[in-house]
Amino acid sequence: MQTTPLSPEDPAQIGGFELLGRIGQGGMGQVYLGESPGGEPAAVKIIKPSVVDSTTRLRFAQEIEILKTVWGARIAQLLDADADAEQPWLATEYVEGPDLGKHVVTHGPLPALLVLSLGATLAEGLGYVHKQGLLHRDLKPANILLGPNGPKIIDFGLAVFAESSASLTAANTVVGTPSCMPPEQANGVKPLTSAVDVYALGTVLLFAATGHLPYHANNIHVLFHMVTDPATVPDLTGAPPELLPLLTAMLSHDAQDRPTITEVVQQCRGLVEVQGLKLAQARRRLTTYTAAPPQDFPTLLSVPVSEDTTPPPVPVVSDSATTPVHAEQPTEPVGTDEPASDTQPTMFLAAPQRAPQPEPPAQPASTTPVPQSTEDQQDGQNVPRRPHPSGRPPARSLRHSAQARRTAQQLREAYAARAAF
Repeated sequence: MQTTPLSPEDPAQIGGFELLGRIGQGGMGQVYLGESPGGEPAAVKIIKPSVVDSTTRLRFAQEIEILKTVWGARIAQLLDADADAEQPWLATEYVEGPDLGKHVVTHGPLPALLVLSLGATLAEGLGYVHKQGLLHRDLKPANILLGPNGPKIIDFGLAVFAESSASLTAANTVVGTPSCMPPEQANGVKPLTSAVDVYALGTVLLFAATGHLPYHANNIHVLFHMVTDPATVPDLTGAPPELLPLLTAMLSHDAQDRPTITEVVQQCRGLVEVQGLKLAQARRRLTTYTAAPPQDFPTLLSVPVSEDTTPPPVPVVSDSATTPVHAEQPTEPVGTDEPASDTQPTMFLAAPQRAPQPEPPAQPASTTPVPQSTEDQQDGQNVPRRPHPSGRPPARSLRHSAQARRTAQQLREAYAARAAF
């Protein structure tokens, strides 16, 4: 996914961050690709003026405070923010990579080995979040970015403190993504426990392995009934046999029957080691796979090679067309007209919503190889990165200030030339 040009009503900068293009939008705000005065890329979220009120500011301020609290290599870090500005905004680390949902829709499910690597990495990241006494509450494929240094978790807009029963949500209103929501969260149980994130991670891993979520229905109320009904078992069709016991446990209807986040890490690690690999090797293969053509995956699953045979580094060529932006999605209320993602958007269940339509799969990319990254070579594999879909040489990254400013100006001029006003 590429950035789109700034529109005439978009600010050129906010909080010292120069805005270069639009990344995505939701019911509450717009996310931009920005650049700090020092040239650091950032994902900048700005709340729409039409929805700025005291409740929105309070919720946004809570998200900022939570982002100040969470830490770890698997979390997109907060750079700066101002909840009291005329237009509240926050800037987070920009992750160059697709979100899991779009990657699976475009290239198909991940092999079991890489799903296990993804599971261990994300579970460990969530473990650090839980150590801060926090819950994510809205883990879904669209909130997992597949960056060059491994997957990262984004969007803590619905995160809460685990022991808190307080809420900024109106009474009798449930927030979250229905198809990834555990039964107790869908039923409005408070306080929630870390088991809600274990369940949501199970839905993410199932989607990564099969391309579908545990429950699916065309009507949002039918979907909620399926999630909360103990007699309706999750759909694990297509899940690799070695993953079935773990997924079944993580998606248990009763929270006490699910493994802890630490047990998820241990089980994923054990299943990877049974295949003769270290977990670090499997993670490197996951990172390489998300940037390489799917048909090259057999190379990634070849017999493990000693990591002492690391070949000399080869320069990495960036690819703007297959380096999607940090698609952080603000919380969206039911009834918005925004396009549906690979899963239902985060929502406030206060009214029926049109059933989301699945995204059509993108056309397969060209298979022209390009140089591999140094980290990929450390696993002893000669695996090319995913090429540019058009076959043209990959574009340079927007990391350099001069080029970024020129590009931003060109985007604005292009938009103005096409505008009907």
